[in-house]
Amino acid sequence: MVNYLLSIFGSELKSVTQGAAVLAIAGLLADILSLFRDRLLAADFGASRALDIYYASFRIPDLIYTISLFFAASTALIPVLLKKFSEDNKEAEKFFGNIFSLFFVGTSFFVVVAYFLMPILVPYFAPGFSGEEQASTINLSRILLLSPLLLGLSNLASSVVQSFRRFYIYAVSPLFYNLGIIIGILFLMPKFGLYGIVWGVVLGALMHLAIQLPTVFSLGFSIAPRFPRVSGDVIESLKLSFPRTLGLSLNQIVVSVITAMASTLGPGAVSVFNFAANLQSVPLSVIGLSYSVSAFPTMAALYVKNGTKDFLDHFSLALRHILFWSLPATILFIVLRAQIVRVVLGAGAFSWMDTRLTAAALLLLSLSILSQGLLMLYIRAFYASGHTYLPVIMNFFSSVASIASAWWLLNLFKNSFLFRDLFLSWLRVADISEGGVLVLPLAISLGSAVNLLLLAIYFRKTFEIRDISSKISRSLRDSVISSAVLGAVAYYSLRILARFFDLDTFIGIFMQGFFAGIFGIISGAIILALLKNQEFSEFYDAFRDRFWKKLFIVASEPEKLP
Repeated sequence: MVNYLLSIFGSELKSVTQGAAVLAIAGLLADILSLFRDRLLAADFGASRALDIYYASFRIPDLIYTISLFFAASTALIPVLLKKFSEDNKEAEKFFGNIFSLFFVGTSFFVVVAYFLMPILVPYFAPGFSGEEQASTINLSRILLLSPLLLGLSNLASSVVQSFRRFYIYAVSPLFYNLGIIIGILFLMPKFGLYGIVWGVVLGALMHLAIQLPTVFSLGFSIAPRFPRVSGDVIESLKLSFPRTLGLSLNQIVVSVITAMASTLGPGAVSVFNFAANLQSVPLSVIGLSYSVSAFPTMAALYVKNGTKDFLDHFSLALRHILFWSLPATILFIVLRAQIVRVVLGAGAFSWMDTRLTAAALLLLSLSILSQGLLMLYIRAFYASGHTYLPVIMNFFSSVASIASAWWLLNLFKNSFLFRDLFLSWLRVADISEGGVLVLPLAISLGSAVNLLLLAIYFRKTFEIRDISSKISRSLRDSVISSAVLGAVAYYSLRILARFFDLDTFIGIFMQGFFAGIFGIISGAIILALLKNQEFSEFYDAFRDRFWKKLFIVASEPEKLP
């Protein structure tokens, strides 16, 4: 049995759809753990200032982690690793060792500097906090500085794992990250408060790294410290990483600005935004991230071999599936938002007002599920083809759009009674005075739409995609029709089921949302069957032919380098 499990986790997946299926399933399990984590936090703290401090303490460590990707970005390392391994395995291993050493030295430097500058930096990231609250944020942030170091090392390990398409082991690592945080909440928080939770975060980051190391070692790589040698290959990788790091840094800056704005809107605003963002991340990771991560190594390998046509075919496959699954997910999250929030977070100190605000924020963020999912694919496609600066330029404009729209909408909300009343009435929270935080997720969705539009335009200019446009159009048509039916059935099912379940209880709300969602999904599936949709058939065939046979038939596959 042990050998069988090892054969699963060490095996190679070659199909984009198969790889995406594995990543999606593992991502769903990780998301379930993350939702359980959030439920524990919501039950203990609600949308409160204490939880605002916890979320704000991540901002500077997360920014440092993003900067550290200058040395460790998978989107830059994977193409170079694939190229090196096509030439000489030993040289590829030396290249990885040099990158590892450079990362460790560079990130350690940033961590030490940030530790001492934390009292100066935190007031800019949380201007709405009191002096005592900022002091707590400083202390928590200093502990969390261990996370970028550990997660960056884990990201280096995952570059090797992804290059060899060992998606099983890569997919389960987030499970251990969330497990570490849950351990912190359950066992350390009762004694140490928020400090116990952040030590749980550090434990999760360590476990995220440790689970991947055996596979890295088995593939012939070493992470033994050595004096870094800046070779031509290392410089090439850093050149590829630089634009990716800039792009991700822009995203972190946007989130930091949004957090700073939320900190001025009263206790609980930062928590509401983060709770909604975490819920929205579930379909993003299961759909957009799964397909884009699975497709990236293949796209990179095909482009290295000058296979532009095959490169575009794989891009089209992933795009169509993201489109196909994201639209129904968007509709479900919008229709069932209140049930989702109450079931996942509605416990203990999490009040009905917290539920309504978080549900409204989730609605606005759900508008960007499709755009953010496609962005993950477009960015990786540009990187796989060596066009590394275009995504950064587009991201810059979209980041400006997000921050500018957040600032403008927040001022409009504060100064225009008409806009505020219409906006809050549309979201059905007109009686909640703390609704100003809801303009922030709207700004995020607007910026995401701008970014996708710019990337799509320049992708069409860069590549000839006329041959795949018809397939994408058919996929869009099928998805829109089935999603519309799904949404209508789910919406009216909610109203009918409200007569049969006690909506003042957890079970009643869960059953109402569950059955409404099931009825909607079944109706959407029937429409897809009638339309003979290609994407559903592709996903089902890949899932049946690879995953089920591999999971239930005892067979071993020896590990080997491609």
